[in-house]
Amino acid sequence: MAANANSRIGFELWLSVLEFADWNSPEDIMSSYPTADLLGGGTNRVVFDIGGNKHRLICKYHFGLKQVHLFVYWIGTHAEYSKLCKKEEQFKVKDY
Repeated sequence: MAANANSRIGFELWLSVLEFADWNSPEDIMSSYPTADLLGGGTNRVVFDIGGNKHRLICKYHFGLKQVHLFVYWIGTHAEYSKLCKKEEQFKVKDY
């Protein structure tokens, strides 16, 4: 979407962190990406702040034998994420 085109750099930076990440635990995610938020509650979900807090990305993580697997469940603006949180949908949304 053209309205969000300026966030491309933020997503590219996020991908560059992932490219070199060596994560074996949720704490490793936090050390590589300090602005991330672990949702907890047994959801194995993490929320990443993208583009200077303009966007949010909800992923589910699973630690395999040699690497972590991230599954993108939702991408949206900060305002859209706030609406999800008010409804407590950040724990169950699965739009991707």
